[in-house]
Amino acid sequence: MADWIPIARATECLPGQSIERVAGDRIVALANVGGTFHAIDGLCPHQGGPLGTGGLCGAVLTCPWHGWQFDVATGRHQSSANVRQDVFEVRERDGTVEVRVTAISGSSTAEA
Repeated sequence: MADWIPIARATECLPGQSIERVAGDRIVALANVGGTFHAIDGLCPHQGGPLGTGGLCGAVLTCPWHGWQFDVATGRHQSSANVRQDVFEVRERDGTVEVRVTAISGSSTAEA
């Protein structure tokens, strides 16, 4: 099983915000939905846009480049069930947000 990797202080990603971080060899989009952290693959499958720098509305994260939208809890694209981002386990310990870079769901395919 993969180790937990610290990627941010909890205060760096407040409710309603998302940020971009690196965990191991992965770029991760970290989102705070009502005080609950979620992490998905941070590269949009469309053209590699930086999802973590996009806008978060509820649990939907929008890529700033071309508007592709993903549910941060499931990784699912909002318009195409065939497109999913990898979702990572997240935990907060002593004010630090940590992720496991082993994906728990998703496939990062771009068929939309």
